[in-house]
Amino acid sequence: MPSYEPWNASRAAGIVSAHAHREGATLPILHALQEAFGYVDGEAVPLIADALNLSRAEVHGCISFYHDFRAHPAGRHAVKLCRAEACQAMGSNRLHGEILSRFGVAWHGTNADGVTVEPVYCLGLCANGPAALVDGEPVAHLTLDGLEAALAEARA
Repeated sequence: MPSYEPWNASRAAGIVSAHAHREGATLPILHALQEAFGYVDGEAVPLIADALNLSRAEVHGCISFYHDFRAHPAGRHAVKLCRAEACQAMGSNRLHGEILSRFGVAWHGTNADGVTVEPVYCLGLCANGPAALVDGEPVAHLTLDGLEAALAEARA
């Protein structure tokens, strides 16, 4: 996983001001904050709202609507499970239930071992589903054992 800066409100304010002049600046600001810190801290919401003359609800709505944005830091390892139709046709719904149960985590959650599980809506591995990304590396023909092996490799 990439290395992120610890949350810093003044650094976040600088990021917001660097992008505030752009048309449609909300998404570029959110992406830049997540790129810097690994998530969009709740303290960033009023900074963005004030800079763009938006309500805090509008900013929060963008963060919660787009699945790419996190409101909390991710664990040491990120597992993104494909939820698209092709993977569902290959049995991903059942598999995802088993994964969430085995890892003791909910969608967008992080377990005690530092594994964050998030849904994504197509990885482009449709012919090789079910598919996932483990710390950014694609895993095709995903199984529970295959996911555990990929995580073991990522930890090594």
